[in-house]
Amino acid sequence: DGWNPFSHPYKKLEYGKWELLIPPEDGHSPVPHGSKLKVVIRAQSGALLYRISPWARYVVRDEDKVNYDWVHWNPPQSYIHKNPSPKRLKSLRIYESHVGIASPEGKVASYKNFTYNVLPRIKDLGYNCVQLMAIMEHAYYASFGYQITSFFAASSRYGTPDDLKEMIDVAHSMDITVLLDVVHSHASKNSEDGLNQFDGTDSCFFHSGYRGNHQLWDSRLFDYANWEVLRFLLSNLRMWIEDYRFDGFRFDGVTSMLYHHHGIGTGFSGDYNEYFGLHVDEDALCYLMLANHMINTLHPECITIAEDVSGMPALCRPVEEGGGGFDYRLAMAIPDKWIQIIKELKDEDWNMGNIVHTLTNRRHEEKYIAYAESHDQALVGDKTLAFRLMDAEMYTNMSVLMPLTPIIDRGIQLHKMIRLITHALGGESYLNFMGNEFGHPEWLDFPRIGNNESYHYARRQFNLTEDDLLRYKFLNAFDRDMNRLEERFGWLASPQAYVSEKHEGNKVIAFERAGLIFIFNFHPYQSYVDYRVVAFRYKILLDSDAGEYGGHQRLDHNTEYFSEEFPHNYRPNSIMV
Repeated sequence: DGWNPFSHPYKKLEYGKWELLIPPEDGHSPVPHGSKLKVVIRAQSGALLYRISPWARYVVRDEDKVNYDWVHWNPPQSYIHKNPSPKRLKSLRIYESHVGIASPEGKVASYKNFTYNVLPRIKDLGYNCVQLMAIMEHAYYASFGYQITSFFAASSRYGTPDDLKEMIDVAHSMDITVLLDVVHSHASKNSEDGLNQFDGTDSCFFHSGYRGNHQLWDSRLFDYANWEVLRFLLSNLRMWIEDYRFDGFRFDGVTSMLYHHHGIGTGFSGDYNEYFGLHVDEDALCYLMLANHMINTLHPECITIAEDVSGMPALCRPVEEGGGGFDYRLAMAIPDKWIQIIKELKDEDWNMGNIVHTLTNRRHEEKYIAYAESHDQALVGDKTLAFRLMDAEMYTNMSVLMPLTPIIDRGIQLHKMIRLITHALGGESYLNFMGNEFGHPEWLDFPRIGNNESYHYARRQFNLTEDDLLRYKFLNAFDRDMNRLEERFGWLASPQAYVSEKHEGNKVIAFERAGLIFIFNFHPYQSYVDYRVVAFRYKILLDSDAGEYGGHQRLDHNTEYFSEEFPHNYRPNSIMV
């Protein structure tokens, strides 16, 4: 209407609520699909504030503008879901993904690209769950989706809301569960196109003053004691489940929510005094319990995951028991341990007991998601496992036409072994960040002023696995077969492994889980003949040394081994391998 701020005044209701009803015109919506809208608020100072509705479903930014505009999304025919949601999974194998970088091309990739090019790849690799990052609208692309401006809007830089609905529907047709990386721990400081200072004060949605600001993230912190904030966040969760058909959430920044100190400058040793006391933000903890209770009551098939580095006890126990209500928590100590080992220790100094302890040190009856690396390790300033292991040689020696150098050989073998032992021993679920399964070279960096707005590192070079002359295909094949073996035997849904051996001199780790025997030789140069391990009957199912995985083919897969009554490591039977 020519941006007349006074043409459609709201009516004031109780409890600070405001209402506007616009009658239909000739049976049609008075606001056509695609119209640009703004909410105008007269602040206490008298100033007129032009804002985007906190509940806006679709916001777009024109090329020549800095801020996002609220666009009314009400197409004549919305996307209709055709496929039912998958049943709740027992073994969760998660493919952590970012739609915008899911292409080898240097551009922002689309929901359509992910639907038709990436989902079939995820299915083929044996992952049964995709966790989507950076879906909630964020004005700054380089924030990796963690500085949210519009909580109810699916990011328009990848396409329309219907494109996202189609993507989730196609995933469901493949029996792939879809989780949303939900950010309720903080919000962007943007006010023109965000929640900050929505009504002209710093206390609408957020705590006022020091408590309302995160000093490291430079973002606003929600007031979880405010009923309208609770309504806003809870209805946000329902919208993603009921409108888009997401199958659950990975809650970001849970450690920051749980404590008044937000985990800044604080270490956690496991002492209960670190988890219970005045430093715990009980309002935030109650919100998380309430959110999980609501999701579990209305949609019991949905899954929730906590990103908590502190190890808060009972976070993954039911709310009825006084727990936090989450289904899973991320085992965040595991990737840190692998980085520390590779960075600081020579191969002969690797400590088998310490590796096993890190992989098994978890709270019983609480489910953990194990991972060797996630998006955190791929970001600029850090290094992926493959890049730490092989570094500059990845540029020159990944061709099968080149001799297998000691660095590439060591890197390829350890990459496979680290992933398998993490998968099999580290938790009740497994996670991998897109591209890391095949040792994606280099790092991840989004276009920003510091890199001349380059997309060179904001992409995933899936084409590397399709080139028969490159060794990336070996890592890709091993990851696929590792997941398919888990699908067959279900070790993630089995009780925690029984570790029968962690031999420091031999650098051997052996354990049993789901009726399988896992044997790892981490010795840098020593192979073993007639090595005795605890087992009954034995045939090789997966061998990281096989030729199709870039190994040296030192084992005969046709051999079947039978046990003898020879006590070993407190078990009555054993075999020689």
